Amino acid sequence: MDTALAPPASPMVRNVVAYCSAGKRRADISLEQISDVLAVDDGGFVWVGLYAPDEQLLLKMQEEFSLHPLAVEDALKAHQRPKIELYGDSLFMVLHTAQVVAGHIEFGETHIFIGPRYLLTVRHGASLPFSPARERCEKSPDLMKLGPSYGLYAVLDAVVDNYFPIVGEFQEELNELEKDIFAEDYRRETVRRLYELKRDLTQLRLAVSPMQDMLNQLMQFHPTLIRKEVRVYLRDVHDHVVRVNEAVDTMREMLTAAMSVNLSLVTVAQGEIVKRLAGWAALLAAPTLLTSWYGMNFHHMPELDGRYSYWIMIGVTAAVCVGLYFALRRAKWL
Repeated sequence: MDTALAPPASPMVRNVVAYCSAGKRRADISLEQISDVLAVDDGGFVWVGLYAPDEQLLLKMQEEFSLHPLAVEDALKAHQRPKIELYGDSLFMVLHTAQVVAGHIEFGETHIFIGPRYLLTVRHGASLPFSPARERCEKSPDLMKLGPSYGLYAVLDAVVDNYFPIVGEFQEELNELEKDIFAEDYRRETVRRLYELKRDLTQLRLAVSPMQDMLNQLMQFHPTLIRKEVRVYLRDVHDHVVRVNEAVDTMREMLTAAMSVNLSLVTVAQGEIVKRLAGWAALLAAPTLLTSWYGMNFHHMPELDGRYSYWIMIGVTAAVCVGLYFALRRAKWL
């Protein structure tokens, strides 16, 4: 089938492309033509990209590709854990994607169906389009002729590569927060942002970590779906996943330490304030004690009749206060 047709106008359908056995783009086809293209055993394959499809569209894909109903049900709900499952002669994969939007990380899902002659990607939520990955593949027909498994590599590589700028942004933000952690004044906003950053990194780790096992499975099993020539490329993606996972773990540990340091500094600062208040309280307690002595209702107090008793009392009080002041200063309580 060499007739080039315009892609469907539905916003849920991003691309429906047929490729020949030589790895070259044959034509943009309609959804109804998918089964017709696959019926011709010419070594080519079909690559379909969907975004937030409804039930009707997914049922159409189930009909065209003979997808397993359980996998279609998972792709419709779009609240799945990262996983890889084998259904007959096809694989179903769930990946978690991430994007930074307005300073916060947002997560989405990408569901991938791969068979001997087709690749179907279904995106939900925060997920960048795979058009750049597909266009990059089309520039290398020698690799594209490896079939859907090379397209799968391109999709996985695009998902993992998108993690790196997110990790970089978080690293920069952590460096900025370190300045606020050691600031003289306590800032509630700093603690709140530290908590949010750790929460986002924990979610990112839950998205990245399972991909190591998934890539190991793809490199070791499913020889009928994953060409051996593609395994070396998957190994490179696996290396990137390990790097991202290690970076995320390192930053989570740094954030835990930063929150502990911030709490310790706040506690120390509060202790210093309490010490100063206690010092001034002690300094004020001395004249209060001396002057309250004369508040007692006794008629016979010898010092009351002395000519210079009042001035002597002032001098004694002042001397005690000065002595206490220097003693507390030496003890760094004032």
